[in-house]
Amino acid sequence: MPGNTPIAASKPPKRTSMSRSRLSQFRKYKVLYIISLPGLLYFIVFKYIPLLGSAMAFQDYNIFNGFSASPWVGLEHFRRMFEYSEFLRILKNTILIGGYDLIFAFPVPIILAILLNEMRVVLFKRVLQTVVYMPHFLSWVIIGGIAIGILSPSTGLVNSMLESLGLDSIYFLGEESYIRSILVGSGIWKDSGWGTIVYLAALAGINPELYEAARIDGANRWKQISKITIPAILPTVVIMFLLHIGNFLDFGFERVFVFLNPLNENSGDILDTYIYRVGLIQQQYSYTTAIGLFKSVVGLGLIMIGNTLSKKATGSGLY
Repeated sequence: MPGNTPIAASKPPKRTSMSRSRLSQFRKYKVLYIISLPGLLYFIVFKYIPLLGSAMAFQDYNIFNGFSASPWVGLEHFRRMFEYSEFLRILKNTILIGGYDLIFAFPVPIILAILLNEMRVVLFKRVLQTVVYMPHFLSWVIIGGIAIGILSPSTGLVNSMLESLGLDSIYFLGEESYIRSILVGSGIWKDSGWGTIVYLAALAGINPELYEAARIDGANRWKQISKITIPAILPTVVIMFLLHIGNFLDFGFERVFVFLNPLNENSGDILDTYIYRVGLIQQQYSYTTAIGLFKSVVGLGLIMIGNTLSKKATGSGLY
């Protein structure tokens, strides 16, 4: 009968159910959200809000007029940047030093991590790890002072050894031909030990049974490294490589500034030191903002290209 026909219950709106689901998820993981707040605030305050300052690259910015009253000049600063011979020289220095760092410094933590992983005497392994980690905690001012002392033409250890062999002393920091090697070499000494942490963590995740099976099959130590260890950490290597090339033009201001002097400036001056000199000292804010924006765009492009190639070659990438 019509009077006995049950009335179908009305379904709640889809938006209401989604809101309830999100609210329940927030309540469930509220501690994690609260813990992540300082990190989110850091990125918002120090990374995203400063992006608004990139507008200076398209203005003839005046510190007294501010953003609103400074006239817009379009791409004038970018045109000036590529027409200026000094900028092209400094860009060449940055690319060369970054390339040397990528070729010679990037593989060192990988090799060091594999060597440390192969050590069987635990005490010696821990001591060696501590020794190679320690330079990372020193500032570049201290690292620069140590390097300058070692390379001193009169009292330095290196020149003392050269003189004991009957060779002439060399003023390493006074010649252009040595500054790039010094910058890359000091970076290897300072950061290689710290860089092994990620790779040692990846090595710790390898199943020991793979090595046992390889030993049963007669594989020597080198075969185990080449067939098991390296393929296992390859995704980690790819991710670290992509992060490295993203900062290809950001070699580090303080890393170079402590070694720079008028005698080696022609080959050692990079974009960061040039931005400091022209932007802060000479107060050319718009021009140096354009250089910084150029660096960011190049870094983003390198990451995207590298990630695409990585996905095609290894099947893994950043995104």
